Amino acid sequence: MSSQAVSNPSIDSKATGKEIYEHKDIESAHSRSSSSLRRASQKQLCLIVRYKWLRLLLCNLYEVILGTKLSFLFPLVPLAILANRLRLGNVWVFLISLLGLAPLAERLGFITEQIAFYTGPTVGGLLNATCGNATEMLIAVFALYHGKTNVVKYSLMGSVLSNLLLVLGTSLLCGGLANMKKEQRFNKVVSGINSSLLMMASLCLMLPLALQRSNMAYSEAAVSTLKLSRVSSIIMLVAYAAYLFFQLKTHRQLFEEGQETEEEENEEEPSIGLISSIVWLCALTVVISLLSQYIVETIEDVAESWEISVNFISIILLPIVGNAAEHASAVLFALKNKLDISLAVAMGSATQIAMFVIPFITVLAWMMGKPMDLDFHILETVSLFATVLITAYILQDGTSNYMKGLVLLLCYLVIATCFLLLQTPLTKGHPHQTVVVTATIPMPAKQF
Repeated sequence: MSSQAVSNPSIDSKATGKEIYEHKDIESAHSRSSSSLRRASQKQLCLIVRYKWLRLLLCNLYEVILGTKLSFLFPLVPLAILANRLRLGNVWVFLISLLGLAPLAERLGFITEQIAFYTGPTVGGLLNATCGNATEMLIAVFALYHGKTNVVKYSLMGSVLSNLLLVLGTSLLCGGLANMKKEQRFNKVVSGINSSLLMMASLCLMLPLALQRSNMAYSEAAVSTLKLSRVSSIIMLVAYAAYLFFQLKTHRQLFEEGQETEEEENEEEPSIGLISSIVWLCALTVVISLLSQYIVETIEDVAESWEISVNFISIILLPIVGNAAEHASAVLFALKNKLDISLAVAMGSATQIAMFVIPFITVLAWMMGKPMDLDFHILETVSLFATVLITAYILQDGTSNYMKGLVLLLCYLVIATCFLLLQTPLTKGHPHQTVVVTATIPMPAKQF
């Protein structure tokens, strides 16, 4: 280990006796996206502190709280808690909590990367895969606990649409405009694998919808749809586990190809120790859970106050703000003509939500006794299928230009407008049941 590692403030890692693995063996799309928003370390300022425990604490606080370019949003976290305690209004609690999630989600990716230094490539890859979309999963869990299954479905569906159309579209558009004189190419094999998994997810969401509509005349239609959804969820989880084995073990070279940086820097060392990383992981998870609960509890009141549907807030607003850090990093990599990393961030996140988070939440609802199925309703399912289809078609040749990104962005704009105009009740009835207004039309008097 280099002399830099000896002066590293993460003293507690040495006590564990764990080997520190090379960073290039464990770096994933999520860790790369986290590093793009990270500030240069100034740990030497902490090393002048005399007391060892205080030096360790200050260095950890600096690396976690001030080590990101989104640190200016951290004051919103205690402000959200204060706004909820003082009952300043559900709209303010919702907005502050939503913005406060952005730096927390980015720092959670940083912490999982630090733990991966000590756990090795396999466990580190699994950890990054599991915690990559922890924010969406926690929001879904709390919504499920409160019985708001529609919020669960809409928020997860919105994350997939946002990653495939908004994030990927912005990345291709900005990358194409910034690199017009360069040929932009990416690994079409990896994008093809992700597209195949997303098509499978679309199939597993379309079949419960079709079965529900086919059996509408039968009293047991809902039961049959629920059974199919649970079986499909288990199969999707098996497929995602096989995908992780394919990505991390048998065909790992496919996912590493094209993601090497042009200028290799010095070998990166962990910023904080293993014990500190685990403590920070638990702390960040608790805070994210708290803000997620605030969002779930206030989302319907916000929809009523703004006179828009819960669908629009869950499908459009939540993914845009909640994943702002990851979205920005994908665009930054595209500007540097590193489309393989941008696609890994956007499509990898969409694949994880569609093939892991959605079926996991469905199985979790089954264990909790909640009747959540994979019937995401007609408009949402059609939007997802069309999104996956057009994304797969655009990426099939392994090349990119700004026109492809513009098409994806315009598709997202059409879908967002559709959900903005969608009229739905807030809590009761079918999620797509519209309010019918009747008017009495005066009839002309009979002429005798």
